[in-house]
Amino acid sequence: MKHTNILLAGATGYLGSYVLNALIKKQNQVIAIVRNPDKLLNTNENYLEIKQAEVTKPETLRDICKGIDTVISTVGITRQKDGLTYMDVDYQANMNLLEEAKKAGVKHFVYVSAINGYKYRNLKIFEAKEKFVDALKSSGLNYTIIRPNGFFSDMKDFLQMAKSDRIYLFGSGHQKFNPIHGKDLATFIVDNVEETNKELTIGGPDVLSLNEISELALNAFNKPLKIIHLPDWMRKLTIWCLRTFTSVKTYGPIEFFLTLMAEDNIAPTYGEQRLKDFYFKEVKTI
Repeated sequence: MKHTNILLAGATGYLGSYVLNALIKKQNQVIAIVRNPDKLLNTNENYLEIKQAEVTKPETLRDICKGIDTVISTVGITRQKDGLTYMDVDYQANMNLLEEAKKAGVKHFVYVSAINGYKYRNLKIFEAKEKFVDALKSSGLNYTIIRPNGFFSDMKDFLQMAKSDRIYLFGSGHQKFNPIHGKDLATFIVDNVEETNKELTIGGPDVLSLNEISELALNAFNKPLKIIHLPDWMRKLTIWCLRTFTSVKTYGPIEFFLTLMAEDNIAPTYGEQRLKDFYFKEVKTI
């Protein structure tokens, strides 16, 4: 692979930190833009330059893409905080970056959205992500859209339930998907950084049903298998109530998980990290 000049946005986030390590391992020259430079120790000065900027504030990004070949953005939020909305971050912050990339003549922009995002535009999280995907595709730049399945870190909700002895699922629990670890996803992104004008959907190595994921979580705590199946109308009612009576800050992430877990979301399998091992490690910290 060519040792290209890469600008990485979101380098201190869950996925971004893994992407940064994977890029440096492949000896790419990386500029990481971070809001708080103290969050990132530069132990690789040969390959890494850290610049302070805020993607939500376009004035801090001026000329940041000069001399850059490829921009990789893992910028996005699952839970809204700091008074920022999905539109502020997933859409507008990435647009700010795209405008700078266009000005500087960047050749290629890699963006991480999510599996089947185009099917779920009605969800607040996806509305913002897919609006940016549309803008990127029509920007004239070479693009790569990465569409990962759920992250292992999102699967901690099952452990939280398992800790209190029982897991609640909506419907039969036969819905299947293959979540992926951030480390595997980062390797995939870096290995495919030359792939342009493509949308790449990717998941972890194990395709698991919600029942199987629940069993893994309960086993990790050595608890008896107590899985309570609730009727699917309760899931729909929950989403309706949340949309009606709470702010998007509250309902955004819950709406996202409850909708995606109602049907199969199976991506091409990839990677070495297994959810079972992840759970056994996590249990020690919970």
